[in-house]
Amino acid sequence: MVAVFPTARLRTSPFYEATLAEGMASASIYNRMIMPTTYGDPEAEYWRLIEGVSQWDVGVERQVELKGPDAGRLAQILTVRDVSTCKPGQGKYAPICNHRATVINDPILLKHADDLYWFSIADSDIWLWANAIVAERRLDVAVSEPDVSPMALQGPKAEDVVATVMGDWVRGLRYFWFRDAEIEGIPVTVQRSGWSKQGGFEIYLRDGRHGTRLWNIFKEAGQPHGIGPGAPTSAERTESGLLSVGGDTDADTNPFEVRLGKYVNLDVPDDTLGIAALRRIAAEGPRRHQLGLILDGSSPAPLGFAHEAIRLRGANVGVMTNCVWSPRLKANIGYALVAVEAQAGDMVEIMRPAGVTAARLVELPFL
Repeated sequence: MVAVFPTARLRTSPFYEATLAEGMASASIYNRMIMPTTYGDPEAEYWRLIEGVSQWDVGVERQVELKGPDAGRLAQILTVRDVSTCKPGQGKYAPICNHRATVINDPILLKHADDLYWFSIADSDIWLWANAIVAERRLDVAVSEPDVSPMALQGPKAEDVVATVMGDWVRGLRYFWFRDAEIEGIPVTVQRSGWSKQGGFEIYLRDGRHGTRLWNIFKEAGQPHGIGPGAPTSAERTESGLLSVGGDTDADTNPFEVRLGKYVNLDVPDDTLGIAALRRIAAEGPRRHQLGLILDGSSPAPLGFAHEAIRLRGANVGVMTNCVWSPRLKANIGYALVAVEAQAGDMVEIMRPAGVTAARLVELPFL
């Protein structure tokens, strides 16, 4: 049983009651909201994602809406990705940096119209950030958090479930593209996306009064496919090489250090936040990079609450930012944020609470 003490500082998503009915066993805090993390059987939830279809409450992925004549200009000021060619109905992975080029969020940008954009954000307050930029630049745009809450269907059978509910048109959606629709009168936006590499969709509920009903519609449609509840899993996302901003990054991490260089367009307008610093870093070359780690040991040994130091030939070269047992690789794996002198193939030592552990640096993704 999950005990929650209501407070204005901690919100629930429209799917909260449905997740309690599913047996939510633990949760984390993300964007000052409750995010389910397991329903009591993490291994079963992992394999459901890999082999079938998993239903996630990801209402914590808040939408920051930009509405008005300067919405497109503000979108470009905020992200180092060129969005000038983005079409209505198209989404783009769009990293956001501060003035020093530190990655502070890595949202999906959804363009609804020339004067209407959403940033579907990770865990940091981009609503506050964007409002400050609007005031600073005197832009004609309203920044708000609309009544929009995503639910994810992820896994190789997710498309069949979504097509059962929405129709076969969803099979033609390209990755990150989206379309507005209704389900039994419930307004939604359907996008091919999700924080896994197993395929799937995010269903953006646009009226929070209908969370439980929307959850149950997809749950019922998924019964022939073995649908069950789940959550973004550390094991799958690590195996797949997905980044967690704020977990795998620190206060100085720039996009080039964490494999996001292909999402940085150095020829965006000069008023794009962080672009001047990124141009300098691109010219000089980054000092760190992100690699994978395969640790010695044959039993699960997850990361605690802090990054753990990595040594190469007796010298500190960086930190391990996450560590999890991989059911498919049968090993503890993680990410290293290390000096460029450390390369894939090097054997390193990790300063773990239980003692020094040997590990090998490898390229990402693992699978």
